[in-house]
Amino acid sequence: MVQSQIKPVAAVSVCVVRDGKVLLAKRANKRAFGMWSLPGGHIEYGEPVKTAALRELAEETGVTARIVRLLDCIDVIHKDRSGTVESHYVLTVFGAQWVSGTAIANSDASEVRWVRPEDIDSFAMTPGSGELIKRVVPVLTEI
Repeated sequence: MVQSQIKPVAAVSVCVVRDGKVLLAKRANKRAFGMWSLPGGHIEYGEPVKTAALRELAEETGVTARIVRLLDCIDVIHKDRSGTVESHYVLTVFGAQWVSGTAIANSDASEVRWVRPEDIDSFAMTPGSGELIKRVVPVLTEI
């Protein structure tokens, strides 16, 4: 397929905070396999972005949350060794407060864990995730 015919994929992730800790998911799918990140995934056609974020959160972790703010919009672009773009995701990241549910790995997650922001560096995180989490968790904890 010609590169100009390939369009970016809309995706979401959620930074859920509970008692000062953030919920992380260990990726079980091909892209970023074995790396830790915020729960999230693709937006389905016709699905509102916030609905997608909460659906992905519930599917991956069994947790229900309340979105409290938009945190960031990030381009995740993967290139091959020659510099050709292999995939491009436009990732909308929301901050949320835990409402209910026990975190259990489901769907695209092999493991989930509540982690203190100061412990993030001990996890193999997807690029940029750790920095984002350390920056926003203190703000989300105050809400």
